[in-house]
Amino acid sequence: MQRLLKAESLVAIGVLGLSAVSFDQTRRIPVSPAYAQVGPTVMAYAASLLLLGLGIALLVEAWRGNWVTPEEENVPLQWRAVLWLGLGLVANAALIDWLGFIIASTLLFFCTARAFGSRRPLIDCAIGASFAAIAYFGFARALGINIGIGSLWENFL
Repeated sequence: MQRLLKAESLVAIGVLGLSAVSFDQTRRIPVSPAYAQVGPTVMAYAASLLLLGLGIALLVEAWRGNWVTPEEENVPLQWRAVLWLGLGLVANAALIDWLGFIIASTLLFFCTARAFGSRRPLIDCAIGASFAAIAYFGFARALGINIGIGSLWENFL
């Protein structure tokens, strides 16, 4: 029972829970009878299966004690980095509908880079905006999937 309560095991159990939610949500995707074998859920089921495998592998590694090396065992948690990551996730979730995918994702990239110790905010924002723009236009233009331009910008475009 002691191994089950370790933080590593809790992360593995979280990944397994995410896999279960992913399977459940994929099961709810409506599929037209026109699809013979390969439909819109194939990749979602594949991702869910990969999450399940990852969760099992992480749980096995946590129980064996192979996840953290003895040198890493006594390293204190860097709360400042955790706070930057949390800020990025909350800002992204709160602002994506209003500011749109590109700006919200740029802020997320900036906060993540800051959490990992970067001290170059302009370069981080430029890199984040580039990746976000590529992802946005890849989904919106190439695949025809709307991932959100943001309500602030809808009147301008």
